[in-house]
Amino acid sequence: MTLDYVALGIFIAVALIIFYGIIVIHDIPYEIAKKRNHPHQDAIHYAGWVSLFTLHVLWPLLWIWATLWREDRGWGIQQIAQEQHDIQHHMAQLNNQIDELRQEIAVLKTANNPHSQQEEQ
Repeated sequence: MTLDYVALGIFIAVALIIFYGIIVIHDIPYEIAKKRNHPHQDAIHYAGWVSLFTLHVLWPLLWIWATLWREDRGWGIQQIAQEQHDIQHHMAQLNNQIDELRQEIAVLKTANNPHSQQEEQ
């Protein structure tokens, strides 16, 4: 009879650990969102609870949703666009410098080769 109570106690303990373990695991995206100061923390938290009842289909998407946001750069889309604009501007400046250097080289070549100027005339 004592073993029955021990087995029942172990069964209840394991059931509670599994039950609360699943809840803790499903709160991981919410904890990530909270740590990153995500603007959609509540939505991620509620969707985590919905995911418990939808056979955990939403949970991987919640994880991705929570990790996409970073407080220092937001979603990152604007920063990437700004970086591309800066790179294009820098490339245009470099192309202008290359053109100026080519012109200077051409002037120097013609100045250093007086024979080529006489041949052209």
